[in-house]
Amino acid sequence: MTSPSPLPVVVLISGTGSNLAALLRAAAVPGAPFEVVGVVADVPAPGLEHARGAGVPTAVVAMADFPDRAAWDRALADAVAALAPRLVVLAGFMRLIGAPLLRAFPAAIINTHPALLPSFPGSHAVRDALAHGVKVTGASVIEVDEGVDTGRILAQRAVDVLDDDTEETLHERIKAVEREMLVGVVTRLADAAAASDAAVLPADPAPSATPA
Repeated sequence: MTSPSPLPVVVLISGTGSNLAALLRAAAVPGAPFEVVGVVADVPAPGLEHARGAGVPTAVVAMADFPDRAAWDRALADAVAALAPRLVVLAGFMRLIGAPLLRAFPAAIINTHPALLPSFPGSHAVRDALAHGVKVTGASVIEVDEGVDTGRILAQRAVDVLDDDTEETLHERIKAVEREMLVGVVTRLADAAAASDAAVLPADPAPSATPA
């Protein structure tokens, strides 16, 4: 009896690619249920070197190369579709994705966020958590929808806020648990999808929570 093929995953990045690197390490383990089949960035991101070092195809779809946002949205969807993934992972991708990509990959796009959603959505989640004086924040993995950090929560993990935390120190601790949690979610989804051609994300996924 042959083992099911690994779930093909495309990762979208904008920066250094620490989450990408964690996914690549996990995918390189013999018997891993998923593989990273391509990496797409919206800028010539340094994180692309992780993919190149692993022999994974890369592409840059830069907003400046297109006449308007609609054209860029279509080009991004085309670049991802050319890699034939079943799951798309936004890993530090700093742009909202548009309707073309959402339509092309329904129930197949996930994202990370450095807060315990629905608290502190948006691009300044760590700063906002500190400004509000919370004692606990964390990280979330969500399904991507048309909103800003409004998708269904797939997993969350809490991170304590220390008295002497700065935005940088708190964010570094959040990113550490975020990497581990993201790999866990992708692994779980890949395991569940191993024998199915249906959508990778179930209709009503049960959130998983990991204690701090």
